[in-house]
Amino acid sequence: MTTDVHSHLLIPALQAEVARREPDLVAEAAELELRRNGAASQAVSGPMVGARIPRLTDVAVRLAEMDRQGIDRQWVSVSPNHFYPWAPEALAVWAAREINRSIAEHVAHAPERLVGLGAVPLQHPGRVVEALDDAVLTHGLVGVEISSFAGDVELSDERLEPFWARAAELGAVIFLHPFGCSLDERLDRFYLANTVGQPVENAVALSHLIFAGVLDRHPDLKIVAAHGGGYLPTVIGRSDHAWRVRSDAQMCAHEPSWYLRKIWFDTVVHDPLALRRLIESVGETQVVLGSDYPFDMGLDDPVAFIREAGLSAEVEGQVLGSNAEGLTGVVAHA
Repeated sequence: MTTDVHSHLLIPALQAEVARREPDLVAEAAELELRRNGAASQAVSGPMVGARIPRLTDVAVRLAEMDRQGIDRQWVSVSPNHFYPWAPEALAVWAAREINRSIAEHVAHAPERLVGLGAVPLQHPGRVVEALDDAVLTHGLVGVEISSFAGDVELSDERLEPFWARAAELGAVIFLHPFGCSLDERLDRFYLANTVGQPVENAVALSHLIFAGVLDRHPDLKIVAAHGGGYLPTVIGRSDHAWRVRSDAQMCAHEPSWYLRKIWFDTVVHDPLALRRLIESVGETQVVLGSDYPFDMGLDDPVAFIREAGLSAEVEGQVLGSNAEGLTGVVAHA
């Protein structure tokens, strides 16, 4: 069984309704994206996404592409442009519920091959537990996708403690996938907003979880980090050193590297050496196949990427499927 944990769904009707309800806020968000990415990157990204609309929306096309890639099962989460981190509370809660409903509807076309991840309004911590329950208990999804931050809410925010507790109680998967980077205009050329920004955001978000002791208080959390966890696994020694010598970096019980074996990481790292180093850093049980389907920064042949990395047969099998299958086997349902 090969399982891809990182694929996306676009919901054009949702985007249209959000724009109808909050046209000024949508325009402001578009201006921010232009400032963060730069005009040259936006000029490439628009046509790229447009050409992939069938793969992002049509379940028959998705299944055919899975067959082509040799993928037996796929986790489906929304394209991160649907996070709407700027949305006021009522709109954000409504959008999360629409995402949960739409994801469930999409994966229901092929339940033996597709599983869904919903959404929560992360910028409104008081509403995230009900959205998580809506995703898992109402719609039968295996968990939710979240960004690396939303507004003033970092993943170390104390207001998220009930969310982490409920996710652990339900056995829900939390798929960490950044959207945008707080470095803003420094990354506005050469597509640095993605190539540098995404790994930075992964590393920052995971560091918030680790250093704040979230994983100590909620040891049963199932966090899956996109893009191989960004820069953190490869430079974790610097975090360990800070933990040893700095009192302000000692809110977690163990060295930060200890927690890497409590988190799962996908294989969207683009380089066989980076994949092998990731496995060495976090352990062979903690790495799961990901493709970032169907975007251009993903892996077009994710299974071949794993098989060409020089892994042992046992580790290859774990990464291709068994690690991911173990994550979704004990999720609570209504």
